[in-house]
Amino acid sequence: MMMNWLLLVIFMFFVGNLIFVSKHKHLLIVLLSLEFIVLSLFFFFLLFLSFIINDMYMLMVFLVFSVCEGALGLSILVSMIRTHGNDYFQSFSLL
Repeated sequence: MMMNWLLLVIFMFFVGNLIFVSKHKHLLIVLLSLEFIVLSLFFFFLLFLSFIINDMYMLMVFLVFSVCEGALGLSILVSMIRTHGNDYFQSFSLL
């Protein structure tokens, strides 16, 4: 039973990475794929911590950091839309 969940989590992780690599035109899609990767890592930590270590404290720390990462990504998206008008990567220069 645990093996089925582990295979599902690994599949979720690779699909999230595939979307992250292939969809590099919009910042919002990149941020959503990063959140999907974080969600798959959360499920992996949930499986690992509940079946092997039986301690959930590190899961709460991981959730705090993932929420901070999501808030930082959204703030970057909002500031980019305010300054450039869209979320295309090709519309602005890094110089």
